[in-house]
Amino acid sequence: MTTGGTPYTPTRTAPARQETPLSAATRRRALGGLPEPVNPLASSTGDARSLSVAMFVRLRELDEGTPERAYVRNTLVELNLSLVKFAARRFRGRPEPMEDIVQVGTIGLIKAIERFDPERGVEFSAFALPTIVGEMKRFFRDTGWAVRVPRRLQELRIDLAKASDALEQRDGHRPDRAALAERLHLTAEEVAEGELAANGYTAHSLDAPVGDEESRAPRGTSGRRTAVDEPAYELIDDLDSLRPLLARLCDRDRRILSLRFGEELTQAEIGSRIGLSQMHVSRLLARILGELKAGLLDDDAATADATAC
Repeated sequence: MTTGGTPYTPTRTAPARQETPLSAATRRRALGGLPEPVNPLASSTGDARSLSVAMFVRLRELDEGTPERAYVRNTLVELNLSLVKFAARRFRGRPEPMEDIVQVGTIGLIKAIERFDPERGVEFSAFALPTIVGEMKRFFRDTGWAVRVPRRLQELRIDLAKASDALEQRDGHRPDRAALAERLHLTAEEVAEGELAANGYTAHSLDAPVGDEESRAPRGTSGRRTAVDEPAYELIDDLDSLRPLLARLCDRDRRILSLRFGEELTQAEIGSRIGLSQMHVSRLLARILGELKAGLLDDDAATADATAC
């Protein structure tokens, strides 16, 4: 996020209580008769929720800038820090360190605590989560770009991506700039500016090779590629998962599968090979395939004993 035009970089200091511990008398005055939580961070969800309700009422009674109010607010932060960690799990696949995401989310939690009005009858978690997640998304938007571009163009990149997907699904082909401009009520020049700015989101190595695919690159990208999707990888994973399940089958069942899917024989041809009726082969195939399907869904199936025919 930016503060007065300066990019915000999270420090690695977790929000904590005041550096100078408050006296027991000050804490009692701050709580106004409420029980003092021994370890707010370790409170159960139910205890944290019920104590937070009373703490919010008490927070509104205390004057701004007093140590008593700061103590109650910090206690509320610790009681509800689990909301930040819950929201942060949505973004665990991002490259940013999780502790930075949690810290930025804690800033959103503090803002939500300051704005929350317990008299409205709204659950605090429902009120706070959008603020926490919004703070995290602003952090990603401001720090996730390889080249810093104005906020207006960052938001335009998102709008262009959404509009492009919607138009491609509707029309069955990739939209041109005129279609995007009409959809977003912009000029073609503004769309071109947004596409150009989108190149600043990720950086490409100058040493990356450029091949024939340059001419096929999507509009607004450099066209450089470091890898391609290989559909056979999924097949390898499937076969690797099936191998221990096939080993559990008896010789007859494995032979039936080999004849059906290896030699591509019909059920009647399989029956003549192994001396069974077509109906019997059909029932055996249904059972074998059912066992394999169930085994793929069961993590412990690979270690089970072999099946007897």
